[in-house]
Amino acid sequence: MINLKGRSLVSITDYNKEEILRILDIAEEFEVNQRQNILNGHVIGSLFFEPSTRTRLSFESAVQYLGGSIIGFASPDVSSVTKGESLKDTILTVSNYSDLIVMRNPLDGSARYASEVSPVPILNAGDGANQHPTQCLLDLYSIRKTQGSLDNIHIAMVGDLKYGRTVHSLVQALSLFGATFHFVSPDSLKMPSSVKTWVKNANLEYYQYNDFMEVMPIADILYMTRIQGERFPDPLEYEKVKNAYILENSMLENTKDNLKVLHPLPRVNEITEDVDDNPKAYYFQQARNGVFVRQALIAAILGLK
Repeated sequence: MINLKGRSLVSITDYNKEEILRILDIAEEFEVNQRQNILNGHVIGSLFFEPSTRTRLSFESAVQYLGGSIIGFASPDVSSVTKGESLKDTILTVSNYSDLIVMRNPLDGSARYASEVSPVPILNAGDGANQHPTQCLLDLYSIRKTQGSLDNIHIAMVGDLKYGRTVHSLVQALSLFGATFHFVSPDSLKMPSSVKTWVKNANLEYYQYNDFMEVMPIADILYMTRIQGERFPDPLEYEKVKNAYILENSMLENTKDNLKVLHPLPRVNEITEDVDDNPKAYYFQQARNGVFVRQALIAAILGLK
């Protein structure tokens, strides 16, 4: 019996393969029947120390669809952080008012620290360039929904692989399912060696490219990412690579029939708008899947599913 009650989710590696699949199965239930009043009387804390649209709003939507209440802030500017309150004190205070805390913070490792001091479960909604496990789960859900399985896929990850926390989490998760990885990036934004070591330790293969046209005929999933200017310590380095990869509709010709284009969003110019109407584009449906997955997580962690 898989039991996730009371368990934080800080890194995707906190859950094993069976637990990940359980969350995806519950998410499928919510896609069929989204409005279930199982959170009535429960309060979810939402602490966003960094800007967010999809993650924050999909969590809020998930709570509301389940009949719960949500409290918190969308910017540290409206919290006591501006007065110098520590993260520990914020977590301990908000845990008095909520059954579970969703947190995004720009500092790597902040979510793990929060989980260690909090008396209620923590859901990591992104900690710096480190991890984004709930995005990873909705990516997995989207891949399984479009490919029919998570097993043995070829995934091309394109763009900012150094600072892109979504791809770090996704590599770790897909390593459980025998994926082959194709990493496409400028030399300055290559996948960190720690992530590549993870792939090697799983006895899987990865390949590195500068030109992403090389991977177009191979990929089952094309996972585009934004070059994240806010993560660069040197603005000049960002200017050099910001337009490194731009996907246009014509580039999807002669790709696999089952290819789907994913993107964690927001996009800037790395996918042109003419791609949106291509049946291989899946990124807006991917964002919608985030509500079902976050409903599943909240319900499982509170012991309601």
